[in-house]
Amino acid sequence: MSLTGVLAGLEPLRHTPAGLPLLNFKLAHKSLQVEAGYKRQVECEVNCVALGEAAMELSRVKAGADVRVTGFLNRKNRMSAQLVLHATTTEIVRETNHGNDEQGRTGPGESQS
Repeated sequence: MSLTGVLAGLEPLRHTPAGLPLLNFKLAHKSLQVEAGYKRQVECEVNCVALGEAAMELSRVKAGADVRVTGFLNRKNRMSAQLVLHATTTEIVRETNHGNDEQGRTGPGESQS
């Protein structure tokens, strides 16, 4: 899945016991989606985690930057039902509509989830 938003809640880079770089952050997403033929304003803040090279790259980006995060959803831990977006790739985006055109349609590679 892919989601764009503003990089928020960036925690300091740390390392796992195995030595992998790990970065926890929040992605603030705002977009206009179409549901059952009606436009719907979507706003959410998603908890995210990046490991390895993705964590290193993202640690150099300042909070407030528009980014596209691609990855997968998983539980926060085995005892939790809370979801976290695991970022496998990230990129800085120059657009401010978070992947949607004026009709609320997603752009190429954008998920509506």
